[in-house]
Amino acid sequence: MSVKKNRVHSPWGGFFFVLPSILAMAVFVYGMIGYTLRESLTNRTNAWETEIKLVGLTNYRELLVDPEFTHALSNLLKFTVVFMIGCLLSGLIMSLLLEKGIKGEGFFRSTYLYPMAISFIAMGTSWRWLMDSARDADATGLNYLLQKIGLGFLQSDWYTSEAGSMYAMALPAIWQMAGYVMALFLAGFRGIPDDLREAARVDGATEFKIYRHILFPQLSPTFLTILIILGHISMKVFDLIFGIASKSYVTKVLAIYMWQVIFDFQNFAAGAAIAIVILVMIAVAVIPYLIYVNKTEEANK
Repeated sequence: MSVKKNRVHSPWGGFFFVLPSILAMAVFVYGMIGYTLRESLTNRTNAWETEIKLVGLTNYRELLVDPEFTHALSNLLKFTVVFMIGCLLSGLIMSLLLEKGIKGEGFFRSTYLYPMAISFIAMGTSWRWLMDSARDADATGLNYLLQKIGLGFLQSDWYTSEAGSMYAMALPAIWQMAGYVMALFLAGFRGIPDDLREAARVDGATEFKIYRHILFPQLSPTFLTILIILGHISMKVFDLIFGIASKSYVTKVLAIYMWQVIFDFQNFAAGAAIAIVILVMIAVAVIPYLIYVNKTEEANK
């Protein structure tokens, strides 16, 4: 005997399924952003402040003339430029080596991606030793390696150097993220139809011209995606730098300075203002990309 089940279709059914996620997002993401924005417009200096007043954009104006803030922002921009260029070049080179399907591709791909399995804070602890500034008889890590292979003149102060600290900081970040960039580029190459290459070869095009005029232009959406991802990662970098140099002045970036302002200097309002500045920088990088993606998807429908 079969029993017929009557299902009631309600337009609200799907809404109630996603309602918990919507509420969590509203409270813990947008709610916290709104709270941080409000705090940045007040005079709150600690968690126990009772007489809180709105002071408008005073905290933001003070940041503009704060030498610590401008120093941290300058360091962040240096880190971002070196990190993005290094990841793009190393990731592209590795993807070019693998995109034709060499023997042992799985091994090399896993090796390139392995650093991503390590957290930034754990990696920072390891690279802190690798980039130790001791030289000659006391050298360890990279300086010891340079000395042993006869390149002792290249020994460096690494992250303790005032001039090159942020370039040194970019090295472990590049080492970790280059494999991820390689995977994205490799997926882009594999998504290009082989017919395009074959047609170009029939027309007498060299491999260099095939890459320059056919393959690389096809990778422009992938390239843009990588830029946005790397830019987002670099602008909010904290754990890697904290793990290597802690709160050192020469390696201070906005996230580190925000931590100091809130927890060391007990200035909640100024720390909230720095957080909003970081958020705006990320939004400036990400929102145009999201608009571009949405327009592209609409055009392809």
